[in-house]
Amino acid sequence: MTPQEETVILEARDILGRYLSQNPVIGSWQALMDYCAFSVRGPIERFHVLYLDRKNRIISDELLSTGTVDHVPVYPREVIKRALMLNASALILIHNHPSGDPTPSEADLSMTKEIQKGCKYLGLTLHDHIIVGAGTEQLSLRALGKL
Repeated sequence: MTPQEETVILEARDILGRYLSQNPVIGSWQALMDYCAFSVRGPIERFHVLYLDRKNRIISDELLSTGTVDHVPVYPREVIKRALMLNASALILIHNHPSGDPTPSEADLSMTKEIQKGCKYLGLTLHDHIIVGAGTEQLSLRALGKL
């Protein structure tokens, strides 16, 4: 990716962030996928959480961790702690695989289960965990039956 392309992507993320703060409901699956593609795709792994209110409006999109080309540390306790601080009712986990293959690793599945357990215990809803690959490839753990 050229420096010019990186600049365009960062500007697009800013525009999308401003749009979502004015229109904070993700109204369709395609809108969520488009948002995921813009917000987390890149050369290193990034882990975001969309914190939502009871009407599925975005309270906050939080970049909770950045990693390397093939790993990002995620702490379920911190994910849930932030949800409680924001008074969120639901969350959507999003991270990317810079390799381009959105297939979940065992670590991805295990971490998701830990967050799901904490959410259930505290009355939060975990809607999905989206893994963003290359191009237009995204994978939903809910669609795979893993949630």
